[in-house]
Amino acid sequence: MIEQSESPPDLVKQQNIDRILASAERLFRQYGYTKTNVADIARDLGMSAGNIYRFFPTKAAIHQALAERILDVLYRNAWNIFHSDLSVCDRLRRYAQMNYQYTLDMMISENKVYEMVVVAMEQHWTVVKTHMDRVSLLMQSVIREGIDAGDFPEQDEAIAARCLSASLAQISHPVLVAQCYVENHEPSVSQLIEFGLNSLKYGSSCRAS
Repeated sequence: MIEQSESPPDLVKQQNIDRILASAERLFRQYGYTKTNVADIARDLGMSAGNIYRFFPTKAAIHQALAERILDVLYRNAWNIFHSDLSVCDRLRRYAQMNYQYTLDMMISENKVYEMVVVAMEQHWTVVKTHMDRVSLLMQSVIREGIDAGDFPEQDEAIAARCLSASLAQISHPVLVAQCYVENHEPSVSQLIEFGLNSLKYGSSCRAS
């Protein structure tokens, strides 16, 4: 049942939201997003569907909140890499490798989570774009660090970050990874990463117009 407590209303509300999301994630992982409905979540929590709707107007809203949580984990991983003691190129390289491995592992070991991410990209693009913009800011900072250290020539770090992300989309976008990299594919992951890094070392296409 929904928890009743003398705790502050906002705290109780958040506790109930957390319980709903935990149940939804468990069921989505077990049965898949498309095969789980609000009634299933309510039954799992021992409450009515009406109680769920007090906190989330639709199943899609629950899914959006879960997508934000998944992407937040990816953002924290990216933040840790970009703030590590590795060289600039190694940080960018490690980030690209992490992103690819996360997507690949999700496809192979947690295909129900993979389904959730694909649905998020189709139905909740604003959430995905917000995540991409946050990561882009991290990437811009690292590229600027490389420019200031002489690793890269002077260039617009915002344009460079967007270009690098676009060039690596084939090893980070779930649908593209599924189509191209579940088997050996050329160019390889490492070749694509090195191509992107080499483009930063020239930088002529990333100068502000």
